[in-house]
This record gives sequence, C-alpha cells and structure tokens, in this order.
Amino acid sequence: MKKNVMIIGAGGVAHVAAHKAAMNNDVLGDICIASRTQAKCDAIIESVNRKGHLKNPEGRLYSAQLDALDIPAIVKLIKKSKTKIVINLGSAFLNMSVLEACIETGAAYIDTAIHEDPDKVCEEPPWYANYEWKRKERCEEKGVTAILGAGFDPGVVNAYCALAVKRYFDKIDTIDILDVNAGSHGRYFSTNFDPEINFREFVKVWTWIDRQWQEFPTHSVKREYDFPVVGKQPVYLNGHDELHSLSKNIDANSIRFWMGFGDHYINVFTVLRTLGFLSHLPVTLTTGQEVVPLKLVKALLPDPMTLAPGYTGNTCIGVFVKGWMEGKKREVLIYQVSDHKKCYEEVESQAISYTAGVPPVAAAMLVADGVWDTKKMVNVEELDPEPFIKILDSIGLPTEVKEIKPDSKHSFDGTVRTLEKELSESTATVTVSAANPMIALSSGKQAKSSHLKEKSGSGKEKKHKKNKK
Repeated sequence: MKKNVMIIGAGGVAHVAAHKAAMNNDVLGDICIASRTQAKCDAIIESVNRKGHLKNPEGRLYSAQLDALDIPAIVKLIKKSKTKIVINLGSAFLNMSVLEACIETGAAYIDTAIHEDPDKVCEEPPWYANYEWKRKERCEEKGVTAILGAGFDPGVVNAYCALAVKRYFDKIDTIDILDVNAGSHGRYFSTNFDPEINFREFVKVWTWIDRQWQEFPTHSVKREYDFPVVGKQPVYLNGHDELHSLSKNIDANSIRFWMGFGDHYINVFTVLRTLGFLSHLPVTLTTGQEVVPLKLVKALLPDPMTLAPGYTGNTCIGVFVKGWMEGKKREVLIYQVSDHKKCYEEVESQAISYTAGVPPVAAAMLVADGVWDTKKMVNVEELDPEPFIKILDSIGLPTEVKEIKPDSKHSFDGTVRTLEKELSESTATVTVSAANPMIALSSGKQAKSSHLKEKSGSGKEKKHKKNKK
C-alpha cells in the first residue's frame, strides 16, 4: 500500500479534503497540509482536531510552508515527509510544477482541474493536450500514477459517464453534464471558489457537438430543467474541464456542460466584463501603478471560505445520458445532491467545496490500496468507476440513478439551435434598487438560484479548480 498523503493548498476544497483524509487516515497514513501561508494550514488542522476527525490518533496531521511553484522545494518536502500520494488542491496555475515534482520523486499525483497559464485564457481545445497530456509518456516510463481531474466536475461526473458506458448503454448519443447550486449565501455577490479562476472560465464557451469543438458566446444558450430535490433551475451552456478528456475517451456524438446561473449573477458578471474588470491583463493608472483588474475584483469580493456558516439550500450535479440499450432508446440521469447546511455541520464547509474536496480523497484511498494505482497518467473516465462511486457513497457523496422515459417531459433537451434563436430566449432580467441593492435578491425563486456553483475543481480551489470547477 502507498501511505502518507500531502495536500497542497489551504482553501475551501483543501479544508474539506483534510477533514476526509483525517477521517480515513488508517488507510492514508500521515497527512501533511502544505501551502504558501502556513497559518491557513494550521487553521484547517485546528478545525479537524476540534471536530475529532482524526480516526487514528497516532497518525500525524501537520503543516508545512511551501511555494508550490518551486519544484525543488516540493521535491524536498515530498522526500522529507515520505509522501507517497500528493493531492494538488492549490491554484490552477500550480499543476505543472507539482506534477513535475511527483514525476521526479515517484509520488502519485491527483488534481481536480486542468492546468492554466496565467497569461492565457481559454486556450484552443483540448486543453489537457496543452500541458498535462504532454507528460503522459514520462509518467508511464517512470511508473508514476497521475490521476487528472478527480474533483466532482471534473471527476465524479467523468466516473458517471464511465458508469453509463459500463452498465446502462450499448451506444451513447449525447451526454449533458448538469451542475446547479440552488443555495443562498446571503451576500450581494460572491463566487463559490477563487474569483480569479471562476471568471476566467467564462471568457469563451467551448463545447463538443457532433464530434467536433464548437464555440458559443458566454451565457447565450439557456435551458430550464426540473432537477431532483432542487426543482426547476435555469442552466447555461458552458465550456468546462471534463469535456476535454471525455471527448477523447467516451464514444458519444455530443458532450455538453451546463451550469446554473441566476439572472442576478449574469447581470453582475456582464457589467464587470463589459467595463473591463474581468481582464487578466494589467492596466496602468494615472499614478503609474499597474493593476490587474481581475485581481482587484478578487480582492474586493468575499473570501469564498467565509460563505459557509450561513449557506442554505442544495446543489445537484450529474449527467443526463441518452442512447440505446439492446436496440431500445434509453435515457438515464446519474446525479448527486448535497446540502450546504449539512456540509457545514460535518466539516465546516459549504457544499461546493465539499463536492470538490471529498472525491480526491476517495481517489487517494483507491491509489493507496492499489485499485487505482495505475503507474501511468489517466483521466477518471479511463478507470473502473464502481469502486470510486462505492467509496463516495460511504464518505458523504451518495449517487442516485434515475431512469427517464425517452422523449418525455422529464427529458433534458440539450440540442443547440441557431444562435439567433438561442439568444432570443437567454435574456436576463433583474430588478435593482440604487438605495438597496439587495432588492435584486428579494424574489424567492431568484434568490435561490442567483449564486453560481463553481468548480471546478478544477475542482480545486478554482475551480473548485482548483481551489476548477
């Protein structure tokens, strides 16, 4: 077995992962939390200890200061801590340096979102081919396990796609990944993970339709769907990390990603973007000082970790798959629902960070016991999904599977029509009071859907990315 885990990052997703790793340290061994700001790591450790989540009290749970862009420093810490599994939950900008350190030391590598270059936004697809996949051969030559995109989206939804192939379909036509946050955090405006990573996701919409990449304007293609638990929610066609590997590894005609946005979010986002506040390029002030508008916006918005205590409502994330089984049409919705309040009660986190932070720990457990110790680089959909989903069921993210009558009112229609037709049905309307901006959130339904579920994961603090998704 591979023992001893290093969690890189100290944001909301790393917070959740540390709790879950501690709750399973009999499998994972010692846990080192490393970040540029060691005090943030120590705060996470304090939360874990206060909750009594260290399963084996003899196991080590400790912190370390680390510049995760410094490859020699990462290598040194991996060796010193005797780490065998690295869970990278830092910024999306860190993937390559952390991965390089793992290749050098032989430690297994797990992340939750695609690498991003700070100077490039929404590069030409497939994004994995620009960075991670270029290191595939080296990983295999050195027998290094590297599991990419093991958050929720990307991550769990990739496993759902693999499960659809394995258990429910002979042939798949379309996959629509659906991600909504029907929760409310009570703030005028906030992203649920790193604002810088969050906003960078929505510069362009790259999607996989009719077996080719197609580009659409942001927030231009809208649908409304009646989700389990959270009810009717608006979702918009978006680009996202998982499309870039699923389009290569899953045989389907179209694979699309849809994320829930309320009118209020779209209104604020559109104003910020139109005025240039979401630019990642520096501007020069009259004082001669250079400022990056996007970083300024990030500094002004609430820290996503502060949202957790008062967050209410639920998230719903899953895949709607259409195809055929034994010659008959079939539609299946595979999904997961999480409750913000329950997540906070368990690990002092909101559900967005929770859904991103639990899966990489499940992946680490599978690496530790050899089931997913691949000795090469893979995306989640290339692995057996059932052991992964089984662990998730037992540690906080239970999966539901729902059969849908084909072409019924419960189906999801992700077919993209002409852009003119789509734009005519995707207008956001918001009521605003200059005297009291919170009036924009006052109507019940809009208030519940006005906050974006982020990701991902990277999954990470990104994105969820990365701490994006």
